[in-house]
Amino acid sequence: MRNKRKKNTRQRGSKTHGWGAMKKHRGAGNRGGRGMAGTGKKGDAKKPNIWKSKYFGKYGFKKAKKIKAINLGDVEKKLAAWEKKGLAAKEKDAYIIDLGKLGYEKLLSKGSIKTKMSISVEKASKKAVEKVQKSGGQVNVLNASKDSGEE
Repeated sequence: MRNKRKKNTRQRGSKTHGWGAMKKHRGAGNRGGRGMAGTGKKGDAKKPNIWKSKYFGKYGFKKAKKIKAINLGDVEKKLAAWEKKGLAAKEKDAYIIDLGKLGYEKLLSKGSIKTKMSISVEKASKKAVEKVQKSGGQVNVLNASKDSGEE
């Protein structure tokens, strides 16, 4: 069996490589540009294509807002320091903490707690609420939206 030579090699020295006149096969300029080129204000022939497509505007991903969260274990560790600074108060046998004032938006469940706490926070996971209630405390979720209670 013989190996077939490429057409390109046979056309070496033929000047136009089978495209007729020299001007016929130059590049993207031959077809008016690449892609959606020439679809500006005056590109009347391509305007109907633009109207149907997503040519104008911004598309893609949006940056998610970072939520500042804290775990229950960290809350218990920092409790003494917060009490000294006056950021947490002790009433009877329970600590009262407003995590919003401390700069936290969400309470998460990692860690274990033994202290009775009454925590006010914008959002909290289900497990975190359960753990606080098991220790005899409570969680006041201020912004009861779809996101709170999910983890």
